[in-house]
Amino acid sequence: MTGGNPMKDTLERWLGTVFGLIFVALSLVVAVETALRKLFNISLQGADELGGYALAVGATIAFSLALLGRNHIRVDVVHEHLPRPLQTVLNWLSALSMAGFAALMAWLAWYVIQDSRAYQSVSQTPWATPLVYPQTAWLIGLILFGALAVGVAAVATWQLLSGRSEALNAMLHPRSTREELKEELDDLQQRGTASDAPLTTPSAPTTKAGAA
Repeated sequence: MTGGNPMKDTLERWLGTVFGLIFVALSLVVAVETALRKLFNISLQGADELGGYALAVGATIAFSLALLGRNHIRVDVVHEHLPRPLQTVLNWLSALSMAGFAALMAWLAWYVIQDSRAYQSVSQTPWATPLVYPQTAWLIGLILFGALAVGVAAVATWQLLSGRSEALNAMLHPRSTREELKEELDDLQQRGTASDAPLTTPSAPTTKAGAA
């Protein structure tokens, strides 16, 4: 996101970096695994297992990124045609429902880890990894998502009660196509890939008329 809250922008960058590093590391492991199988007929016997852990932890980070960027899918076909006060109430309810869902996921994940610890569960792979370790990373991601969702819901509730409906809608309103396009153009400009020089169309070659 560009031009928003600096703290939120920083958090998004850090989460995006961690997300990217997880899957870059996974791609390297898969590449090494493929090369070892092809050249030496041996296997690390853990690429699939690591892929599952990466997907689980990466998904929790993606939940938070989508929340911060208002990228979670909402059915907004009717939303745009409703009166403004009703839009405000629906936006507030969406924040509450997201907070409740995120808190429920974190709570259930905690009990999953408690079961894994009690039964000393290990993965059904040659590595026999104690599941409590990858599940803890998974739980941390869900707790972060839950904390962010509850924080957004708390801010939205305060804005609703204080009559700041415009601020609430600006924070929670489903993103329009124009907003998404503006964000992409801003990101493109920041990455320096957009050229400042205007695009010109090559002119057709000119020919001189000669005497026959």
